[in-house]
Amino acid sequence: MKDMVERKMPRINGFIALLLVLVAGYAMLRLFWASGPELQEGGPGSYFRWGLILAILIGIASRGFFVVQPNEAKTSTFFGRYAGSVRESGFSWTNPFVKRRSVSLRAKNFGSQILKVNDALGNPIEIGAIVVWRVTDSAKALFNVEDYQSFVTVQSETALRVLAGRFPYDSGSEEQGKFSLRANQDEVAKELKQELHSRLEVAGITIDDARLSHLAYAPEIAQAMLRRQQAAAVIAARRLIVDGAVGMVKLALDDLESQGVVKLDNERRAAMVNNLLVALVSESQSQPVINTGTLYS
Repeated sequence: MKDMVERKMPRINGFIALLLVLVAGYAMLRLFWASGPELQEGGPGSYFRWGLILAILIGIASRGFFVVQPNEAKTSTFFGRYAGSVRESGFSWTNPFVKRRSVSLRAKNFGSQILKVNDALGNPIEIGAIVVWRVTDSAKALFNVEDYQSFVTVQSETALRVLAGRFPYDSGSEEQGKFSLRANQDEVAKELKQELHSRLEVAGITIDDARLSHLAYAPEIAQAMLRRQQAAAVIAARRLIVDGAVGMVKLALDDLESQGVVKLDNERRAAMVNNLLVALVSESQSQPVINTGTLYS
């Protein structure tokens, strides 16, 4: 396949060309007017023939006028060969024998369908994305691919499938800090943008932004994964509580001994540690038991 590259097409200001056409039209009318006596004498004279030729040339030249809207490109072909593109907005004139096609250079949004794919761990997930794209090379968009809009649709969904299979949905409590689709949204968006750029560059398309719009476990495993996430959250909370309780117990024992409030042997120290940990870690409210000594009758 021959790779096309956009180039500038020669053109002139449309108002200057229109003025020349009007001058030619006035000259054509004068020639037809001057040919009147010759026609009355029995045949077309030289004035009529020149006026007819000028009329044909004016008709052909009139096909060369065109208008380019803001953020639009006119791409032209001349008998099957790429002739160039015009990006400057306004009224212009160029070769009347070229065939022109319009290409919008404005930014466009593409919302993918919600795709059901497997992540890096094999878990079925649902994923979707919003892609902001625009044409930056009109020649590549028209001549390197069959239909550049359909090309964007297919390649965007393909890139999304590849990205979803490259990373896990969630790293899990045992893998905290590792890359995942759910926890690293900005990094995922960057990876998706790079993947799309490599795929759509051949069509002369630039990706301005690409982000996930939907991310969830598939319905058949959603409940199981929810329980897994809840269990991981409970374990993490318990770990935090235990770490805090151990620190508080150590601080309490150190303060009691350093201030000389009480001296504990190993057995009583173990009993106090056990009681403090139970009181701090237990989810239910602790009920203190007061030792008042031995009662004699």
